[in-house]
Amino acid sequence: MARSELTRLTGDFSGPDCDDDDCPNVYRTAGGSIIVQGPLSDAFRPPKGEGLVEIPETVLREAVRALGW
Repeated sequence: MARSELTRLTGDFSGPDCDDDDCPNVYRTAGGSIIVQGPLSDAFRPPKGEGLVEIPETVLREAVRALGW
């Protein structure tokens, strides 16, 4: 799936390591599922085939607002 096929739910987040669209973001797929982009987290080891990312609370709140939840 290409990024262009996703609906970006979050705007520009100005963090210390943000440039070239690599900031934490939340996207929605055409099927309605959510994709989260953020720094990898090592809080615990997830099951095989899954990963953990960490995003600021403000980014998640913006995504919820964009969805009208």
